[in-house]
Amino acid sequence: MTFSETEKKAITSIWAKVAGHADDIGAEALERLFLSFPQTKTYFSHFDLGHNSKDLRSHGGKVLNAIGSAAQHLNDLDHALSKLSDLHAQKLRVDPGNFRLLSHAIQVTLAVHFPQEFNAVAQAAWDKFLAAVSSVLVSKYR
Repeated sequence: MTFSETEKKAITSIWAKVAGHADDIGAEALERLFLSFPQTKTYFSHFDLGHNSKDLRSHGGKVLNAIGSAAQHLNDLDHALSKLSDLHAQKLRVDPGNFRLLSHAIQVTLAVHFPQEFNAVAQAAWDKFLAAVSSVLVSKYR
């Protein structure tokens, strides 16, 4: 998937705001995911899913930092996400539909935290970006 210069700028500028707060924003996105789609909790039975728990902050930070890494490699998402794709397809076996749900939770969280910056252009770019990330993550399920 290719991104226009406008899309790249929208993705990287929002990521620059998220970067220093990945644990907090990631935890909040996961909380939104689990509250809105409780079936997604099944993969985290060993986690403390309480509000702002250490587990949510740690995993949320890992998720968002992986997305941030991908945001820095928009021209080669396949390579940037290869190890993560292997992990999800071969070891964790996460339901591929959950990536779409998480993408939605992330976008809502970004909109809450950055209402001025997360405008229609940024939302469309992030939607396209997260769909591309999800596509790469499920590519090795086949």
